[in-house]
Amino acid sequence: MKIKRDMKNTRLVYIMGLVVVILMIPFITMQFTNEVDWSLFDFAVMGILLAGTGLLIELVLRNVRQLKYRLILCGIIVAILFLVWVELAVGIFGTPLAGS
Repeated sequence: MKIKRDMKNTRLVYIMGLVVVILMIPFITMQFTNEVDWSLFDFAVMGILLAGTGLLIELVLRNVRQLKYRLILCGIIVAILFLVWVELAVGIFGTPLAGS
């Protein structure tokens, strides 16, 4: 049983590591160009979105046993992430959260 728990915790570490790696992309890009201009708030919001998505997917992977339902739920979670991300970036729905 200990091996299974260690694998779950290892997966959680990988998820958080991936969040950091993804956030490093705009940070590094900002060092070389003025085209990317993120504030600390932008990094915090994206970090929360990515970490929340990763944790929700981890929750699905830990609790849902059937592969079909895992894939459907993870797909829905990722789709929601992209919709929120696009809304914050350019405002496709015109909500008050729109970035443009």
